[in-house]
Amino acid sequence: MFKVQELREIIKLVDNSSIDEFVYENDGAKIKLKKNNGVITEIVAPKKEEAVAAPAVEQAPVQETQSVQVQKAAEPVVEEKAAPVVADASLHKVTSPMVGTFYQAPSPDAAPYVKVGDKVGEETIVCIVEAMKLFNEIEAEIKGEIVEVLVKDGQLVEYGQPLFLVKPE
Repeated sequence: MFKVQELREIIKLVDNSSIDEFVYENDGAKIKLKKNNGVITEIVAPKKEEAVAAPAVEQAPVQETQSVQVQKAAEPVVEEKAAPVVADASLHKVTSPMVGTFYQAPSPDAAPYVKVGDKVGEETIVCIVEAMKLFNEIEAEIKGEIVEVLVKDGQLVEYGQPLFLVKPE
């Protein structure tokens, strides 16, 4: 059976991705998530008779909590990304070459690779994107100054998603 924390993590990952429907089965339990207009619906249907009562209790609170968080999280991200891009079209976007988890630093206790105001070269490492337990260093690709970091540390990123805005020199 799924733990509440596992369900929340799965919902968060599906919400931050571009997929509209997700189905997962494990040990006789099935989870199905669908995204419709920013709201995630969740159905847990175990095959074992003795496990029927537990998911029904966990399902409702998780669904309500996650739906509220999804709506709150979606609004600021759109505003943060939209404003700078429209303001200056001359800014270069450093994009993610893959789907994965964005990290600003090589380890949790280390300083970030770059921050707003830092000068970068074409081969300057600006972040790491983790995909399938492989940590891929992402380079700036352009000489310039970091104007904005568009994603938060530990956030799931998509292929082609802008990560940084750089003012070219």
